[in-house]
Amino acid sequence: MKKQMSFMRPWAKGLFYTFAALCVGACSNQKAQRGAVVNEVAVMPVELGQTTLNSSYPVTIEGIQDVEIRPYVSGFITNVCVSEGDFVRKGQLLFELDSVQYKAAVETARASVLVAEASIATAELNVETRTELFEKSIISEYELQTAKNTLASAKASLAQAQAQLVNAQNNLSYTRVTSPADGVVGKIPYKVGSLVSASIATPLTTISDIANILVNFSMTEKQLLEFTREGGTMEEIIDAFPPVQLVLADGTLYKESGKVKTISGVIDPSTHAVRMQALFPNTRNVLRSGGTGNLLLPVTRDSLIAVPQLATFDLQDKKFVYVVSDSSTLVSTEIQVLPQNDGQNYFVTAGLKPGVRIAVEGVALLRNGAKIKPITKAEADARVKNIVNQSAQAAQK
Repeated sequence: MKKQMSFMRPWAKGLFYTFAALCVGACSNQKAQRGAVVNEVAVMPVELGQTTLNSSYPVTIEGIQDVEIRPYVSGFITNVCVSEGDFVRKGQLLFELDSVQYKAAVETARASVLVAEASIATAELNVETRTELFEKSIISEYELQTAKNTLASAKASLAQAQAQLVNAQNNLSYTRVTSPADGVVGKIPYKVGSLVSASIATPLTTISDIANILVNFSMTEKQLLEFTREGGTMEEIIDAFPPVQLVLADGTLYKESGKVKTISGVIDPSTHAVRMQALFPNTRNVLRSGGTGNLLLPVTRDSLIAVPQLATFDLQDKKFVYVVSDSSTLVSTEIQVLPQNDGQNYFVTAGLKPGVRIAVEGVALLRNGAKIKPITKAEADARVKNIVNQSAQAAQK
């Protein structure tokens, strides 16, 4: 039986011990009715201590960089080179647009450059000839200057043609839409054959850089003061924040911790909250832009009294414990606790003073004003184990 008990789950053990305590309490009540001894109840003194609790904040998740992909030029989509959810590298081809008209524009611009270059060559010969004639006083200075102006105009035409060629080549290159950053491809609403342009309302897709993830959350002004009371520069305040954890939408804890990176400089007057961001590494691509969850921010508190949750009971939405007086009498006492707890203890903010004793087991069987015999938790555990052993021996007979 002992071996079986060692493998019982903690919650099962708790139920078993509670059942055993109920049995003991019932036996003790029967003895009390016969004029025997009063109930033995495990008690413990409460003390001030330091504890670290997690405050939870709802969050939205976004990539460190979410880039909307839009075409620079108009055209029909001739090829979609990626699928939704693909991981792409910077410069990787995403879409191809119909390039026929843009190739023609490049050829036209290139031809204009050749024409301008020929015009310059002709104008240079004309200037050279006119210069010789001017030196021999055959033509006037006006005719020579006219030839030079014609050369300058031809050079300007060449510069214009070259600029048009560069623009045409750029437009041709824009028919190949590439990724501006490493990231994950989002929704692709357009298919092959769709006509798109730079003015489309919905982007071709979105590339989310999720190597690192930004987690957005808000903190009340009062909560923020707990971390910024000492003041300092913004960098010093942010560095003072402890590492944070992320609870995913399915309730599991994300394996890697994050760090608070930004704090808004303005408190929203309508909500009295401050927008903040924490940065989490996403090396395994578990997190996705647009996701949700809860951020856990550890807060260290001093001078708190911890009481086991099993030592409390609720009455009209209030929490109570049984305080043991100097005369070993139970006194029902209301307590106020923090909204955060560690799953085993409540942390008292009012209602108890250090040094007082409280009943810690079997509170469902106790009543206000009852006389008890205080014992330690260790003594109560030993008593329960003894009952378990006796029950096991009885079952074997």
